[in-house]
Amino acid sequence: MIVWLGLMLSFISLVGLSNLWKAIRWTGNGCVLLFKKLKALRMRLMTDYQRIEFEQKLLERQRRRLERVIEKEKIALSGAANSSSRDLRRNETGKQAETPVMEKQPESSLETEVGEKEPPQITEISEPVIKEEQRVKERRGYVLPPLEILPPPPNSQTREIKTDTATTSRVLVETLADFGIECKVVNVEQGPVVTRYEILPAPGVRVERIASLSNNIALSLKASSIRIQTPIPGKGVVGIEVPNSSARIVYLRDVLESKVWQESDANLPLLLGKDVTGEDVVVDLTEMPHLLIAGATGSGKTVCLNTILTGLLMARTPEQLRLLLVDPKLVEFSAYSGIPHLIAPVIIESKKVVYGLRWAISEMEARYRLFARVGVRNIEGYNSRTNKAVSGSYVSAVNDDDKYAEPPPTIPYIVIVVDELADLMLTNQADIENSIARLAQLSRAVGIHMILSTQRPSVNVITGTIKANFPSRIAFQVAQRVDSRTIIDTIGAEKLLGRGDMLFMPPGSNKLVRAQAAYTTDADIQAVTEFWKKQGAPEYELQLKQDSSQSDSSPMDEGEEDEELITQAIEIIRETRRASTSLLQRRLRIGYTRAARIMDILEERGIVGPPQGADPREILVDLDVDSNIPPSRFTKNGDSEVTENEV
Repeated sequence: MIVWLGLMLSFISLVGLSNLWKAIRWTGNGCVLLFKKLKALRMRLMTDYQRIEFEQKLLERQRRRLERVIEKEKIALSGAANSSSRDLRRNETGKQAETPVMEKQPESSLETEVGEKEPPQITEISEPVIKEEQRVKERRGYVLPPLEILPPPPNSQTREIKTDTATTSRVLVETLADFGIECKVVNVEQGPVVTRYEILPAPGVRVERIASLSNNIALSLKASSIRIQTPIPGKGVVGIEVPNSSARIVYLRDVLESKVWQESDANLPLLLGKDVTGEDVVVDLTEMPHLLIAGATGSGKTVCLNTILTGLLMARTPEQLRLLLVDPKLVEFSAYSGIPHLIAPVIIESKKVVYGLRWAISEMEARYRLFARVGVRNIEGYNSRTNKAVSGSYVSAVNDDDKYAEPPPTIPYIVIVVDELADLMLTNQADIENSIARLAQLSRAVGIHMILSTQRPSVNVITGTIKANFPSRIAFQVAQRVDSRTIIDTIGAEKLLGRGDMLFMPPGSNKLVRAQAAYTTDADIQAVTEFWKKQGAPEYELQLKQDSSQSDSSPMDEGEEDEELITQAIEIIRETRRASTSLLQRRLRIGYTRAARIMDILEERGIVGPPQGADPREILVDLDVDSNIPPSRFTKNGDSEVTENEV
């Protein structure tokens, strides 16, 4: 020790104190730079797994440091609160001791000041919100159904999913390692039906190789089918969705009691179910603004429609929402007959659907005229305007027969629900497709929305026009990849498990969301519909009711509606000197069914002759000379009118 001190003193005497301090400082800076260089070199040499573990250790260290700081602040705040409470009690005791002195002062002025200031503050906050809702409810007496009317779901403990995620993760890693793919399971998300394993592949591994091994992975896991996302949107991992050993049913009341549904501010909330992470899926129909649902028979489409309708009935009154239901199957929407939300009785005949869509188009045009007169752009602006009465900006209606000649305080949303689109397209594809396309393009601003469902996802049913106007779609299980591409423009729906397992395409996003549709029992539907039926009878739209009733009485009335097309057809035949159905179909831009019917009407009137195979029909009259074409020679009953000249 003495020798060491002697050496140090001799070194200091030779170098000097100032030079020694500089040497120590330079040595320290050099050590710091060397440490940083070694740390950066270590980070470059580390693998992804080591880097993740190192970052996790750093984050854990920062978390412990923050917890210590928060604990110290809690102790300081609790001490400050105790001291402030003691001071408050000390002040109160002092005031109580001074009460004899305060009694000498006039208390009337103080009481009046307090009494005049506090009540107006409370009423200013609560009256505009509470009293307006009370006026709406008292006008019709509509009350939303409570959750207690729905049967309670089974005990949650009996529905717990028991899946050994650790064993499955190990089998996944070993199976991929057998094919030369090094990876690691970084996260596991467990849903009601499937569990998603998030896998981080080693650097240099192509994700396409993992996707090509789906059948081998399913074989190793003894699973019916798996779905691989390469990669998961928004994450740098690959998702492998494996079916659970036992699926858990998602009941309607489970989602209605969730925080997502209770705090939703959607204008038209749609209750869909739960995704693969167990989160509730609730979307707004006004943002879509239309929804297309397709899938094979028995995959869960009708149950999904019943869940959507029941959720809307649980959240909106007839003054806020009106429904137009189309049910070619006759039995799916029969439970909703008689509820006050209906615009018309449930349409069960395909011929009446055209009249319902035409009524919706006329309603859309009337609402646009109303918005133009009032000076608003959409239904949200109309219903949220401050002055509900006729304002100075309101322009009087040109036509006194207009439905909205006098502007109502609010107008409800209208949702058109079609259970089976394929059956309607077989009956009258041209009219229905054109009406759907026009509504889909223009009806969003006026609050008219459509939900279409079909079990035949073919291009003849889901045409390009319908797909272009329905960006939001739901695909249930399908049989082939081509059907999946027809619905959601990609494969994946053929790997679904059925019974409510679906892929949802949100509006404005290419990210598919896999979810399990909520299950709505017949008891749930009956409880909700009976609750609404007790509050009042439906108020049908008279125009739609009249149009629908006329469609049965006179089957030949459709020919009278085509009188304008018949006149145009005669002009085309006069110009071209040819009478063929395909010519009318191209020139008038109508479907083959309507063009053939027009040609049959011209044959009945004696203008053209009978068909001659592939050749055009014979023109029986001189269209240039005979300016007045004889009317139809058949009555509405189908009997021919025999005149005296013919006898």
